[in-house]
Amino acid sequence: MAELDVDALIERFRERAQAVKERGLPPVAGDERQLFIKQAELDYLDYGLIGSADWAVEEGRLVLRIPLASDGG
Repeated sequence: MAELDVDALIERFRERAQAVKERGLPPVAGDERQLFIKQAELDYLDYGLIGSADWAVEEGRLVLRIPLASDGG
């Protein structure tokens, strides 16, 4: 098994969030377009949350602390 590099993992999530933010809309219309937009919003939220996390190992477990407020509090 590969060694876990948590900093690299979190950086990959930051990169994914940025990629979702920058990707264009495919040539779809109507309901499909709305589904695509909704999925992109969820992807950005998910990747952004993990990408903003601080981490620690506590009692043999990886703990991610995700700020829920922009001011850190």
